Amino acid sequence: MTANDDVTAEVRGWFAGRLPEGWFTGAPEIFRDREEIAVLGTLPDPPADLPEPERAALIEGLVRRFREETRERRIEIAREAERRFRQKVSWGVVCGGEAVMFTTLSVPVMTRLRQAERQVLDTLVAAGVARSRSDALAWCVRLVGKHTDTWLAELRDALQHVDRIRASGPDVNS
Repeated sequence: MTANDDVTAEVRGWFAGRLPEGWFTGAPEIFRDREEIAVLGTLPDPPADLPEPERAALIEGLVRRFREETRERRIEIAREAERRFRQKVSWGVVCGGEAVMFTTLSVPVMTRLRQAERQVLDTLVAAGVARSRSDALAWCVRLVGKHTDTWLAELRDALQHVDRIRASGPDVNS
């Protein structure tokens, strides 16, 4: 287990102890990066035998009800977590296989692009897919993430393996 795993385990444990029982069907997923902690809990699935339009409307209603009924408590818990972990907290739910995030940070990221890469972004803007180069770049990142979940998961596993090996090696700072 690496130091980062310890920190993530601490965050998971804190939220597990802090979240009210009955909010979710199981333990929520906790995602953490440098800027943000995201809490994603699963709501009970609606009946599978409903016609699709009714099922979609029911999912939307369940998500909206959860969001409204838990708002004050989620804000209180988020404030506590933000003080403790010095990171913003965002919330979301999964219902009927669909993930819906209520709040997330939008963090600026600086990058340098060559002309051919800028032309891709400019084409997306000209086609109305995005309002700006920034939006176009975010769209590209979402598209890549959507189509490469398996590859990214394997890469994250490999990075965790490297961290474990580094942690088990000699301390070079001594």
